[in-house]
Amino acid sequence: MAYFWRLFEMSATMDDLGAVLTEATTTLGFQRYALTHHVDLMHAGGRVMRLHNYPAQWADFYDRHGIGLSDPVHRASHVTASGFAWREIPAMIPLNLQDHKILELGRQQGIGDGYTVPINVPGEANGSVTFVNGTGIPLHEPSLPLAQLFGIWAFEKARRLSSGRGTGGAGAPILTMRQREFTALAALGKTDGEIADLTGVTKQTAGLHLRNACECYGVSKRTLLVVRALFDGTITLTQIFRR
Repeated sequence: MAYFWRLFEMSATMDDLGAVLTEATTTLGFQRYALTHHVDLMHAGGRVMRLHNYPAQWADFYDRHGIGLSDPVHRASHVTASGFAWREIPAMIPLNLQDHKILELGRQQGIGDGYTVPINVPGEANGSVTFVNGTGIPLHEPSLPLAQLFGIWAFEKARRLSSGRGTGGAGAPILTMRQREFTALAALGKTDGEIADLTGVTKQTAGLHLRNACECYGVSKRTLLVVRALFDGTITLTQIFRR
């Protein structure tokens, strides 16, 4: 286990990460893997992550038909925080005829049973890492706990390689405790006067702290300040909504 953790951490490019995932997939007793954001890849903007070794014909069909948003495996991963075998999906979400058709088309392309590790990070597109076997080949049950760990490690490394989020880089703005507190209050729509009343400072002081926080991020609007602070982990959704 430590061996693969080191390999994931040492990956310097997405190609490196793909090579490690290929080795990890085989070690776990699976044949294929897919690390992906749950988006319509053909129309998605921004930084979208996807690594896989699925059959090219299936990947092309999947993308051309925009299945990424409606894929029943992806939808099931949005209702759990733990890895799941595909046989569990009917008990997790309702499946219609189109869902069953998608799963059957996958089986026809050699995508049989699978185990999916959901990755849902606030402020980002949902994603997952899936390990699959060919049609008719059962999952290796003893490997599933390791598959959960490997999936989490791989996706986190991919996030850091593609966006840098969560790396705590030297260039990231550092707010004071007061600036963090007032940014969280601004996220709730509080005015300078309301923030002053809640925290025991003057209205002018509240405004000054928020202007300084905006300056740290190089933005002029409080909405952008809140978005940036949420994105880099300076404030959290829990911190905001528990108030």
